[in-house]
Amino acid sequence: MDQRLFFPATERNRGAIGEVLSKILPSNGFVLEIASGSGEHGVTFQERFPNIHWQTSDPDPSYRKSISAWIKHQGLMAKMPQPLDLDAQKRPWPLTKEFRSSLKAIVCINMIHISPWGCSQALFEESGKLLEKDQWLMLYGPFKRNGEHTSESNARFDQSLKVQNPTWGVRDLDGVSEVGIKNGFENPDIFEMPANNLSVIFQRR
Repeated sequence: MDQRLFFPATERNRGAIGEVLSKILPSNGFVLEIASGSGEHGVTFQERFPNIHWQTSDPDPSYRKSISAWIKHQGLMAKMPQPLDLDAQKRPWPLTKEFRSSLKAIVCINMIHISPWGCSQALFEESGKLLEKDQWLMLYGPFKRNGEHTSESNARFDQSLKVQNPTWGVRDLDGVSEVGIKNGFENPDIFEMPANNLSVIFQRR
């Protein structure tokens, strides 16, 4: 049985996210993806950047099965590690000493608005401990700017998220940046993305 999941948003945004990554990725080493979901991003970026080892992770067993199925389907078993069972809020993260020493960057796509605020705080706290000077954490998704939604569609999306779970919602970029700075990151570089999303790059001081 094919256990691959297909997320339409992933198919739409992976090209644009890949363009941002092409500007900032290191030449080698491991990249840790937090909340990898279906695994479609992971295999796409592993194929696009073959000198990188793309390490996926997700706390949901059905998503990890999908990630593994995508890795197998794309013929990446020899290159790409299996997904980690990693929940950003459960510390310490289950990373080996060897992996930590090879880690060059952390990527988190479309997570912080569909998780409690404490999950975003944990993401920055752990990333601040793991990453060294000039290494970076990349966030992708919708954000408020100066406390305001950037589009009507984002405002409607925010309301729909809060109906599903009152701890979810589109985060304000200023508040996110404040947490990043508190955990050793510089003010972020911001890339405008399609569909009123942003790629936000936090570099470790």
